[in-house]
Amino acid sequence: MRIYTKTGDQGKTSLIYGERVDKNDLRVEAYGTCDEANAVIGVALSTIDQGISWSISERKVFLLLMKEIQTLLFHVGSELSTPKGKEVPWKINEKHIDNIEEAIDNWEKEIPPLTQFILPNGHQTSAMLHHARTIVRRAERLVVGLKDEINPLVLVFLNRLSDLLFVSARYVNKFSAFEEETFEIN
Repeated sequence: MRIYTKTGDQGKTSLIYGERVDKNDLRVEAYGTCDEANAVIGVALSTIDQGISWSISERKVFLLLMKEIQTLLFHVGSELSTPKGKEVPWKINEKHIDNIEEAIDNWEKEIPPLTQFILPNGHQTSAMLHHARTIVRRAERLVVGLKDEINPLVLVFLNRLSDLLFVSARYVNKFSAFEEETFEIN
């Protein structure tokens, strides 16, 4: 099977079930943004063994959750690329959101409480997780325009995912040589 089909050469792409839409259709923008976030998470994970001093079990739990998040972002893409009224192959459900909230709660116990804004920086993995968080926020803003056409849990998932990525960036910094820098008004 070839990777190129030439069917998109005129600025159109197919949703699930074959409906053709412009490549700048809101659905395409939304699932493309989720794909972008997924790729940045992948880049972040590629640097995870560079200068982070955590236990094997902490690393394993972190990686398992991040890989689950990457899979769920594909599920979100599936939901966003399914035309209204058609059967969605994979759906985000309450359990997915509960798992994210549980991870947030667990990691927040391990990091200092926030008392002011922090700058999105630190270890390379952490900085990329912050980057992924901002991309997920963009996806969330795009999905708001589709909220009457899709599973409402997609919007909740993206909102919670951006929170998870924020906390995970802080969690990674905890195990690195980088200290969080607070936002200071000059």
